Amino acid sequence: MRRTLTATALISTAIIALGILASAQQPKYGVTVRTSDKSRLEKAKMYSWTRSQPSPDRTIDQQITAAVDRELAARGLTKGTAGPNDLVATYASMTRTDVDLNTKTQDGQARPEYPVGSLLVELRDPASQKPAFGVRLDTPISGDRTKLGPEIDAAVAAMFEKYPIAKK
Repeated sequence: MRRTLTATALISTAIIALGILASAQQPKYGVTVRTSDKSRLEKAKMYSWTRSQPSPDRTIDQQITAAVDRELAARGLTKGTAGPNDLVATYASMTRTDVDLNTKTQDGQARPEYPVGSLLVELRDPASQKPAFGVRLDTPISGDRTKLGPEIDAAVAAMFEKYPIAKK
């Protein structure tokens, strides 16, 4: 009787572990705030851009920076030119292809694939380079260049919904 219970417990544990592993492989989409220093952000009035890992596509780069500029302006920040600023803005972007592992396929068929965009935006202290606000978005994208501008605008707007200071 004891062996049966132990075997049953081991099998149950293995099934739970497999379930956890399977759920861990599910892609996580949405907005994640990595850091937020509200007191630093409340004091900030001006920002400037610095580059870290921009999109190699100039059109996408311009669309991302324009969308971030709009969101920061809506929160009362002014884009600075030369000279000291309160914050330094930077972003990194990438695309990847995700595979739907949950879809049942017929013999020999490939599982469905779809493009996913990842965007990380940070506002840093210019002296220490410590992030005052860092936010990341992972979301499926259409891959259609005609829809890319509106997708970027919507993505950046969703990211800045997590900004700790309301629009002015």
